[in-house]
Amino acid sequence: MPAPSTPTTDPLDRFSEPTRAWFRAAFAEPTPAQTGAWEAIAGGGHALVVAPTGSGKTLAAFLWALDGLAASARPSAGET
Repeated sequence: MPAPSTPTTDPLDRFSEPTRAWFRAAFAEPTPAQTGAWEAIAGGGHALVVAPTGSGKTLAAFLWALDGLAASARPSAGET
């Protein structure tokens, strides 16, 4: 993942390659609500997303969190 302050024209560039590939296969493009949320989160800010039902608010938050978990180092066997 690029550093949070890295400017980008594609909002999906903030995610790992597997997440980008999944998103592009599942959706035509990010919604404005998703793009705005990801911009705020990537900048280290908090985000309150106000948008109509079906605009991708929940996916905006969960995708960021899931991508972070998937990209983080996994503990070695025996570590807790």
